[in-house]
Amino acid sequence: MKSPFVKGLSHGIPIALGYFSVSFGFGIMAVKAGLTALQSIIISLTNLTSAGQAAGVGIIAAGGGLIEMAATQLVINLRYSLMGLSLSQKLSDSFTTPHRLIASFGITDEIFAVASAQKEKLVPSYMYGMILIATVGWTGGTALGAVAGLALPVALTAAMGIMLYGMFIAIIIPAARASRKDLVVILIAALFSTAFKFLIPSVSFGFAIILSSVAAAVIGALLFPIELAETEEKAE
Repeated sequence: MKSPFVKGLSHGIPIALGYFSVSFGFGIMAVKAGLTALQSIIISLTNLTSAGQAAGVGIIAAGGGLIEMAATQLVINLRYSLMGLSLSQKLSDSFTTPHRLIASFGITDEIFAVASAQKEKLVPSYMYGMILIATVGWTGGTALGAVAGLALPVALTAAMGIMLYGMFIAIIIPAARASRKDLVVILIAALFSTAFKFLIPSVSFGFAIILSSVAAAVIGALLFPIELAETEEKAE
């Protein structure tokens, strides 16, 4: 019988493989933005957030400030706190506060999905195994991408740099196909982002992301309000 740690490793291998291919694109993007290979690797090793890292590199390249960076990361990564609250209902008694703090570092969309699907209570060693292998995949892909970005021809690295954006599209397409409401909100966010890019270029990259995200969320909430009774029914 597999130990929880080994089980976590095995469950995390598909995640690590996916992360490796996607973070390869991030590594290329980071060095193209002026970061060194080591800086790119450290960012991936200490963050584990594809959208947040991509936005952060954009802000760094544009010369944005710390407040802009912090606000952008808060908006983009706020969902992880909600995932953590949801997973807290599945934790075993062995998950003491230190274990919770350590495991919270590795809560990503994919790790959350796999952990939530487990029928038994989650133990620290299981989460550590899955987070470890996923971190290796994400950081390893970044390292290889950063080195490739420095060594390969510009035309080739420019083509490979689209991989990260392809991942973002792959994330939103299933939601857009499954729900007309999600599609509308996604299109609203894209519309605001395009308007900032071409009509109000004076707004910095980071604040454009923040304003587009918040505006789309607010409009979506007004157009498609979720009644309390509906929320309680889904929870049951």
